[in-house]
Amino acid sequence: MKSSTLLIFNPIANLGRAWNIATALRPVVDEMGGADWTGTVFPTHAAELAAQAADQGYQRVIALGGDGTVHEVVNGLMRISPDRRPALGIVPIGSGNDFAYSLGISPKPEIALRQVLSGKPAPIDIGRIEDEHGRGEFFSNSVGIGFDAIVVIRSRRVPIFQGFGIYFIAVLQTILLNHHPFHVTLTIDNQTLRDSLLMCTLMNGKREGGGFHLASNARQDDGIFNYVTMRYVPRVKMIATILPRFLNGTHASLSSIGSGCFQKMEIDSDRPLVIHTDGEIFAGLSSTTRKVKLDVIPSAIQAIRPAGQ
Repeated sequence: MKSSTLLIFNPIANLGRAWNIATALRPVVDEMGGADWTGTVFPTHAAELAAQAADQGYQRVIALGGDGTVHEVVNGLMRISPDRRPALGIVPIGSGNDFAYSLGISPKPEIALRQVLSGKPAPIDIGRIEDEHGRGEFFSNSVGIGFDAIVVIRSRRVPIFQGFGIYFIAVLQTILLNHHPFHVTLTIDNQTLRDSLLMCTLMNGKREGGGFHLASNARQDDGIFNYVTMRYVPRVKMIATILPRFLNGTHASLSSIGSGCFQKMEIDSDRPLVIHTDGEIFAGLSSTTRKVKLDVIPSAIQAIRPAGQ
């Protein structure tokens, strides 16, 4: 008998450690009533698998991986008309697992699996980014421009550590080697701001990079996203003051930090922007992107949260 639940598994999540985790989870899936499994074999494959799910009769699609897997699954689900779109579940077995954290899902895979197989879906907001060339993507957790996007690129070159340690080492490298501001015009809903920034981050989730709490008060069902900007600060102050405050979520009061909420935002830069979407590279170090617009899509997806969340 065909299941109503599809598990999309990324076997190379968490630097290839996901395979053993998934193997250990199979008995739990069977105990909880079963599900159909499928694995990704190339980049963007999770998006294709998710996009096909409605036609195949699935009511729930569970991303078994990290934030990158969730990002792909969300982009696939958004290709499906809202009236036929399956609910999204997340079992975090990646490096950062930031969006699962924001939805209240346990970082322990077995507990998380039980939560999403027994939980009920509720609507959450999703964002969309588009550049001046017409290239667009959906995102669930965050878009980072400048500093934190370079951190994502550098994190791919830190294979020794796991989880948050990967991003922390990449942050230190970025502070030392890529500490260069960009000049931007921000149109935030109907307000225009001009500034020189090291970083501009747009948040639907509460944190990024496995532990940097940029928007601790963010909700995923309120129809608005948070933004955090950081002006130039010397490297020593960045390490001694800014970084610890990002870790504990007390950065908003610092004079070099700007923050607020938005439904629509446009960004126009004096030079090419480096951009990540949910930890995936949207515009890399050879970017030609100088302009982007971002929109909040309220209640775009039904996401499965643990009971009581």
